[in-house]
Amino acid sequence: MSKTDELDEFEAELELRLKREYADVYPLFRYCVLTSDATYLCNDYTRDVTPQAAYPMFRIEMEDVWVWDRNRPTRIIPKVEIHTSQDVTIEVLRGDENEADDTA
Repeated sequence: MSKTDELDEFEAELELRLKREYADVYPLFRYCVLTSDATYLCNDYTRDVTPQAAYPMFRIEMEDVWVWDRNRPTRIIPKVEIHTSQDVTIEVLRGDENEADDTA
């Protein structure tokens, strides 16, 4: 087996472990925040938008965060702050257990 094949196998194994970890932690979080650079799972966030002439600037603060990054020794981070002018998608994964159910 060549060194390139070994490296490819190692990277594939890291990616597989990351996908398994994501599947394990996904139910623990309320929101998924997607940016062009990363995917985050979190339980609380705040978002500020600063309008500018050419593009808006987004500032997102998250708490209790899991970040999709196979190169980190730990992916659980207490607090993350992002500044970006790129698209940001925030998905609600599950509602708050304390909120009243408004569905009929």
